[in-house]
Amino acid sequence: MSDSKDEFLWWKHGVIYQIYPRSFSDGNANGVGDLEGIRRKLGYLRELGVDGLWLSPIFPSPMKDFSYDVMYYCAIDPLFGNMDTFDRLLREAHALGIRIILDLVMNHSSDRHPWFREALSGRTNAKREWYIWHPGRSRFGRRRPPNNWMAAFGGRAWEWDEKSREYYLHLFLKEQPDLNWRNHEVERAMFDQARFWLEKGVDGFRLDVINYIVKDRELKSNPYRLHPAPPRRHDQQHHRHDRNQPETHDILKRFRSLLDEYPERMLVGEIYPDEGVLEPETSASYQGGGDDELHLAFDFSPMFAQFSARKFRRLLERWYHAAGEHRWPSHVLSNHDQSRAMSRLAGGSVEKARLLAAMLLTQRGTPFLYYGEEIGMTDGLIRRRDIRDPLGQRYWPFHRGRDRSRTPMQWQPGPGLGFTDACHPWLPYSTEDPGTTVAAQKNEAGSLFNWYRQLIELRKREPCLHRGNIVFVDSHRDVLAYIREYRGRQIAIALNFSHRSRPLPEAWHDLPSLIDPPTHSGAGAPGEARQAGSNLGSYEAAFLEIAGVIQ
Repeated sequence: MSDSKDEFLWWKHGVIYQIYPRSFSDGNANGVGDLEGIRRKLGYLRELGVDGLWLSPIFPSPMKDFSYDVMYYCAIDPLFGNMDTFDRLLREAHALGIRIILDLVMNHSSDRHPWFREALSGRTNAKREWYIWHPGRSRFGRRRPPNNWMAAFGGRAWEWDEKSREYYLHLFLKEQPDLNWRNHEVERAMFDQARFWLEKGVDGFRLDVINYIVKDRELKSNPYRLHPAPPRRHDQQHHRHDRNQPETHDILKRFRSLLDEYPERMLVGEIYPDEGVLEPETSASYQGGGDDELHLAFDFSPMFAQFSARKFRRLLERWYHAAGEHRWPSHVLSNHDQSRAMSRLAGGSVEKARLLAAMLLTQRGTPFLYYGEEIGMTDGLIRRRDIRDPLGQRYWPFHRGRDRSRTPMQWQPGPGLGFTDACHPWLPYSTEDPGTTVAAQKNEAGSLFNWYRQLIELRKREPCLHRGNIVFVDSHRDVLAYIREYRGRQIAIALNFSHRSRPLPEAWHDLPSLIDPPTHSGAGAPGEARQAGSNLGSYEAAFLEIAGVIQ
């Protein structure tokens, strides 16, 4: 992994922004976001300061799981545009210095993919072994699935095919049959799909549930666990045999070799843990030795955290310890599968959201932002009749699904909020508050949008923030304090997670503020200068310059 002292490596030192294409910007007024809409917003993304865009899947799909059920891997779904539109987006993004990451679904395909249609034609078809089949077992004269595995979207993970008299495996919807990665022809075919996009100039891939792709050879049943969940959910099992198999690492090493044929390309993996279980060590393991598997892996621990300085410090220190010195961490607070951080962690408070932004953008590692995070978008209140997500449709009201975090981007006040000219968007807006729009916040000096832009600019300007070491400092229990250091330059960061005034670490009293003029991130007038002294105000973030070198 090249890391020249003077080289700015986009995926390592930059900021990556996730776009859910259906919800970012509608370019043809049909109520659904698309590639043309994204292209028209490249200037905005450049102004925000991001270095890469991760696009959730845009491949042709029956939309049972909104493009995570892929029907063809080397094409664009007409809902989003066509290949010419994509090529133009890629070309114009590159001209602005913005890289494009595609979401690659390698664990499963759509049941309408030509591979699976062939597999259904009979047991002797060449594609039969591209998926996972089993005749089942007999119990008390009745045919049963081969094991107890449960699907992520509910029910058994095995679907009976009457024509061939066998079950096939699907760890998600029955319309998403799992590929058999123990078959080397599957590996070659999937690598060929990736090469197609690499040859086009795509800069990397986010790999969906990549720790699922290999299953236990003997298909052993999972042990059960006590976990509150609706009936027949996969959360009630320890997933020892349907994910995290050692052969996955061998496949990723070969995939990394493919990526290394193309300069400055990257892989970031979704390493999905058991529900509610923190597994940063597992995530880090998929980065291998730091230069032979994934470039980055997501640790979702902060998504299950509480708004607490002590708890965030514990989570961050555990992640850094798991990554070690030879692996590069990444950090994320929101995505398309979880409640938005503004609702889940900040409780709708702009002051808390500013503090979370300061934490995210000053860590050691690559920060990922989710569209709308920079303007404080909250979870949408989706009525039952408006639910589109299959998870929400099945488990409402126990689980309200993922639609709440996928509502349309809010660009400007007025009808359609600048997202679409259509009468009705594909999902309702999370709010129609004119203040929670890009247009309103751009012109407000102390807005959340301008705070994000300021932090991203600061991160780019200061090498110790985008590539330096991190050392946590003991402080008041409500204050998260740490030092970032690179080549002798040191920045002290203190984040007050309380609504009350809290003391700075004693050695930091009266240090000069790094931001000039300093911006007050907590309560008070927008743009108010932080007063030098011994205390932090309510939800305040302080960025302080330290003289000298850490020994």
